Amino acid sequence: MIKIKNISKSFKDKVVLNSISGEFEKGKTNLIIGSSGTGKSVLLKCIVGLLPPDSGNVFYDLRNFTEADKDVKSEIRREIGMLFQGGALFDSKNVEENVRFPLDILTTMPMDEKMDRVNFCLKRVGLENVNKKMASEISGGMKKRVGIARAMVNNPNYLFCDEPNSGLDPQTSILIDELILEITHEYDITTIVVTHDMNSVLGIGEKIMFLYKGNMLWEGTNHDITHSGVKELDDFVFINKVMRSLKGKTID
Repeated sequence: MIKIKNISKSFKDKVVLNSISGEFEKGKTNLIIGSSGTGKSVLLKCIVGLLPPDSGNVFYDLRNFTEADKDVKSEIRREIGMLFQGGALFDSKNVEENVRFPLDILTTMPMDEKMDRVNFCLKRVGLENVNKKMASEISGGMKKRVGIARAMVNNPNYLFCDEPNSGLDPQTSILIDELILEITHEYDITTIVVTHDMNSVLGIGEKIMFLYKGNMLWEGTNHDITHSGVKELDDFVFINKVMRSLKGKTID
């Protein structure tokens, strides 16, 4: 479980996060949603330590990550897997080298064990026999699956996904969502997904945090989001439905 308490962050005079608190549960897909500019990605960066919060604390289980010393922070980072927007693969590396990268920098594992783990993870995401392909030779959906394989290669306790369906067609998006959900349940990890995709929200939103102008206005599940009683959230759901319909990607 990950717990955040009173996380605030400003850039100059602009308040981006205003005392955000909440819990992200183990073994569930926890979603952070909201329109562009509401602070979703900033909150994710504060949680993983890419940005220091101005105030507040982040706890990984019972460990206070915000106030931890260098050794404890390094220990926690070794337990984290990340799926970046766009996949963020290294163009100069082939598929297996991309997946192996966390093992190369974080472990002293022998090469044969690394390759066993790499091949296991590629098989788990349905990408056997693509080891030697370069990033430029595979599709956007395959890049996301390679990104998931890389995120899970180090047996993480915590998985972070930043807009995992960005740029993907609806069918591929559903496959990526289902894969994230399956891995979360199968390995009983704490997964946090930042998204504004209503298909993802309704499909895998086992716990949802809605941000609006830097404030957390609602928490709940995909089963009760459509009758939240929060005007700003109702507007967000409606606008995303309309946008999906205009693009021929209805969510009904």
